[in-house]
Amino acid sequence: MTFIRFILTTVIAAFLFWGCGPSQSVQRVDPASQSDLSGNWNDTDARMVAEDMTSDILSAAWLQNEESPVLIVGDIRNNTTEHIRTDIFIKEIERAIVNSQKVEIVADPDQRAQIRAERDDQQQHASYESAASLAQELGADYMLIGGIEANVDKNLDGTRAAKFYTVNLELINVESNRKAWIGNKKIKKMIERNKVKW
Repeated sequence: MTFIRFILTTVIAAFLFWGCGPSQSVQRVDPASQSDLSGNWNDTDARMVAEDMTSDILSAAWLQNEESPVLIVGDIRNNTTEHIRTDIFIKEIERAIVNSQKVEIVADPDQRAQIRAERDDQQQHASYESAASLAQELGADYMLIGGIEANVDKNLDGTRAAKFYTVNLELINVESNRKAWIGNKKIKKMIERNKVKW
């Protein structure tokens, strides 16, 4: 009898525990809306960087004397302590540049590996007429490289902090190593919390 009472008590307690758990609600919002939950890098920061960098790179002097230059995206390094997906804003930059039709962009190294594997496979398995030709890749004239840096300055009790990000992108001539364009975007956030760990 005691054992059965113990089992019943345990089951009832488990149901009460699960029933009193945290509730959750989900709401769809406009992807362009600003949301700063932690003060860390987020989608709004990525969008701001993409918009400013794209506008700058397409209106800068380097492009005035070029006719359909070919660009490849190299390493964009995250030099912060945060987990930042640089590919999110880089893909936005690529999209805007390709759609401008002022600059051509070729596949990055990871994409090229997949495409080359497909091209090699076609040499063996596709008809002669439909197989993609070898050694016909478009060479890049410029490579886009850069990085993200961050700095946090906080007060002594840890309740206020200023977080500063700077994103630097550089366009380098592949043949001459000449830097044709340098873009910079700065973002600064003020964060206030009751108790905080940085």
